[in-house]
Amino acid sequence: MRVRPEPECEEEPVDLLKRYRDALNHSVEKIIGEKATSLSKAHALLYRELKEAFHLPSRIAMDCYREALSIAKSWLSNPNKGTMPKAKTLRLWLTPSLSYRIEGNYVEVLGGYRLRIAGWDRRYDQYPSGEARLMYKEGKFFLMIFRRVPKPSKHAPKGVLAVDVNEKEIVFGNGMIEERRETAIGRALRYKKLAEKLQQKYSSARHNAWLRRSIFKRARHFHRKARNIIEDWAKKVSREIAELARRH
Repeated sequence: MRVRPEPECEEEPVDLLKRYRDALNHSVEKIIGEKATSLSKAHALLYRELKEAFHLPSRIAMDCYREALSIAKSWLSNPNKGTMPKAKTLRLWLTPSLSYRIEGNYVEVLGGYRLRIAGWDRRYDQYPSGEARLMYKEGKFFLMIFRRVPKPSKHAPKGVLAVDVNEKEIVFGNGMIEERRETAIGRALRYKKLAEKLQQKYSSARHNAWLRRSIFKRARHFHRKARNIIEDWAKKVSREIAELARRH
């Protein structure tokens, strides 16, 4: 879901995320250095330090060393170890009811942080919430909530629905029905070509560095726009096909 802090408190959640990232990197280094690969050892080693040195709320401090422990264990068990893992993105591991909760149209994070929900997918509201990740990317906050969806019950198929994907359209149906939908490839290609033109035109070193940086950001925006168009179309048309199969 997309969330927004109150305008007068916008910097506070960002500051929490930065402190969490620094605490997470510190915890990973310490767990690997001290070989504290159990939860009890990590708690004894880091809990008080994360609260006092990084000013993390109590439960978020616990979430921090739990995440650091999972990262450290994954790196230690990898036979092809590279450099020590380091978190770069601003994100926060949250535990339901303990470090975050949803109250009406707001998300409340432990420590007195309150973010308004701008919109979310309500199809999974009936399923219990699990752990969440609060992320800050390009000036926007997102809350990614994991939900436990039960396995669908087994059933015997009653027929076949054929799907034919081409560049311009997708056709699906069987002997009784046939549906055609335009693909989004043409719209996505338009943005991809715009990005490639900009990269080709301004890639030369004769252009100012600041100009090339801004052009790179613009090209990246076009690439992301093209990807979003394809992903959005794929989700919508696949849902439509599934609904058609269910009806027939």
